[in-house]
Amino acid sequence: MRIVGCVLLLLALTGCNKNEVGDVSLGLFTTKDIKLDAFTDPIVTGVTCHVSSIEANLDFADPSDSAIACRQTGPITAEMIAQIDKSKNGEVLFTKSKSVFFKSMKIRRIYDAQNQTLMYLSYATKETSGSFKHGLSTVPLWGTEAYTQASIPKS
Repeated sequence: MRIVGCVLLLLALTGCNKNEVGDVSLGLFTTKDIKLDAFTDPIVTGVTCHVSSIEANLDFADPSDSAIACRQTGPITAEMIAQIDKSKNGEVLFTKSKSVFFKSMKIRRIYDAQNQTLMYLSYATKETSGSFKHGLSTVPLWGTEAYTQASIPKS
């Protein structure tokens, strides 16, 4: 009886996610749902990303597929851009566990200085069916306070 109680508590807690903004059932005869999460970039607070992924409530691992869409939802300033990691591999902003076997979904911000664009990469940390699942969304700085004419390459 204790084991059943622990399993039910674990299942209830896996459904708790403060970033979740949507939950779509994939049907009456499946335990899989599409979860929609939203998060605001912690440094570039004028960017909000929405991520969809499948959660399999009674499985040990969720599918690795995900989709991401990021948009400007507020001001983006030069001060914000000055604070971000500008290395080629950027920085991880969001992590969500997808398995009891150390698989996770991560979202990484990478700055494309030449095109003055923020790139948000969503990816799984474990190979699935011969592939690492991933998605990409971009937020151009054009039209924001952070956009500078000086960094545009001359033709």
